[in-house]
Amino acid sequence: MENNQKHGHKRLKLCVSGAAETGHCGPSALDKAKELGAEIVNHGAVLVTGATTGFPLWSAIGAKEAGGTVVGLSPAATEREHMEVYRLPVDYHDLIIYTGFGYSMRDILLTRSTDAVFLGCGRIGTIHEFTVAFEDNKPIGILEDENWETDEVFKMIIEKGHRPNNKIIFDKDPKRLVERIIELVEKTKVEEYRLTQKPPAD
Repeated sequence: MENNQKHGHKRLKLCVSGAAETGHCGPSALDKAKELGAEIVNHGAVLVTGATTGFPLWSAIGAKEAGGTVVGLSPAATEREHMEVYRLPVDYHDLIIYTGFGYSMRDILLTRSTDAVFLGCGRIGTIHEFTVAFEDNKPIGILEDENWETDEVFKMIIEKGHRPNNKIIFDKDPKRLVERIIELVEKTKVEEYRLTQKPPAD
């Protein structure tokens, strides 16, 4: 137990992004969000969301039902502003950090403070978080569904971006997607560690 506490910083922090309003996402979206959240914590990681409604909230519900830890990054400066001005929930989160930076800067903090980003159905906010993660060469897991138009938007951005990126994974199965992304994150961490090591002195 003591060893686990000492090395708690090594737990992966995995972000879930998606639509705050899911009416356009189809009937399977919320179940997929819950499964995604549950799989993240079942693999020992911490779920991080934008402390919002919709797809990310349902992933938080899945994570909490599976006994995991959920952290939210709010666009608001205070809990009162979070609830009364932004009208966002505080449920199903162990900790909410009130950034005070609004949605656009919150998105940047959300993606940069995590080890990988998972994307469900969404609109402009989800696309923004994708582009930030894409620009940062962050591991990205895109959960596919035939009802989600954002899948095609992501593919178009990747194609038109003319920038090689081997850290983006598409998959229809939440469990398999989480496993593939965690494997990619661990590989990325090893590569980054090697790059920081100084060559031996002659």
